[in-house]
Amino acid sequence: MTTSASPPPPASQSGRYPPGAAAFPHQGLLGIAGLAPHEILFLLDEAEQWVELNRQPQKRDDRLAGLTIINAFFENSTRTLLSFEIAGKRLGADVVNMHAATSSVKKGETLIDTAMTLNAMRADAIVIRHASSGAVRLIAGKVDCPVLNAGDGQHEHPTQALLDALTIRHALRERGDSDSLVGLTVTICGDILHSRVARSNILSLTALGANVRVCAPPALMPEGIEAMRVTPFHDFNAALDGADVVMMLRLQQERMDGQFIPSPREFRHLYGLTLDRLARAKPGVLVMHPGPMNRGVEIDSNVADLVGTSLITRQVEMGVAIRMACLDVLTRRARKLPGWVGPEISGEAWARETGA
Repeated sequence: MTTSASPPPPASQSGRYPPGAAAFPHQGLLGIAGLAPHEILFLLDEAEQWVELNRQPQKRDDRLAGLTIINAFFENSTRTLLSFEIAGKRLGADVVNMHAATSSVKKGETLIDTAMTLNAMRADAIVIRHASSGAVRLIAGKVDCPVLNAGDGQHEHPTQALLDALTIRHALRERGDSDSLVGLTVTICGDILHSRVARSNILSLTALGANVRVCAPPALMPEGIEAMRVTPFHDFNAALDGADVVMMLRLQQERMDGQFIPSPREFRHLYGLTLDRLARAKPGVLVMHPGPMNRGVEIDSNVADLVGTSLITRQVEMGVAIRMACLDVLTRRARKLPGWVGPEISGEAWARETGA
């Protein structure tokens, strides 16, 4: 619903965070790992102004006018690429999309050569999606501008985790609850082993104080997952008991060859989210899925479309806002915003002084 309310001030003006660049001292966003809780919260709060703007008839803000953003997607994507493209254009930037199918990588160019080529074009930010874990970090080490990880192999997908946290906060707030994630029980179910979405969400949710359960068939559960401060389950029914949020993961078609699971039908029987299973969760449970969904496999349509429970389309909305926030924050040094050229206090020092 469109609202006429004025957008709230950005988090950087709220006094809740260290001043200037100390609020988010990182050159890029390569993952959730390494971010302090207050840095995650800073990005979430920065996104609030963009949630409000995106609900207005006029959705444009020209603070990135004159800047060039390259979306370099070496792995196919629809919603993530579109979300980053819309985010950049709504901030007034010139956005260029580079697809792997038409890039020189297909002609044998190395990833490092591609990185050096992109750097020579003097982009102001580069968004990278790649099928190999660590590829984004490799490129980030070869370019001078901020790099945002839009998903790399089985490693991380940080903006997905941020938008998921923002989605939960909004849903809690709208029903009159505290929007804090502290003490919330979140069950993540599906292909935990191969999922970069699961990894980033585990890092983000635990950092924000949630109790995270992960559920998967034994073949799709990483060994030693307990080290990430989660509780593993193989019984989906048990994992759902008392859950506040249920986050389903896409069962990747390439894994459905009998190597990890007998069949999609068998997976649905044991791990598909049905209405009957959902009844085991806490009243008012929230359902999420990063998309694209395999309806009738990991989630039934009558659950995915359940009004007041499913947040799946809300996740898409929040994705644009969180990516606008990331592009805004990471280009502040280049735009020489006050306080973003040389921080007066380190984020670590601020956290020690405030107990954050």
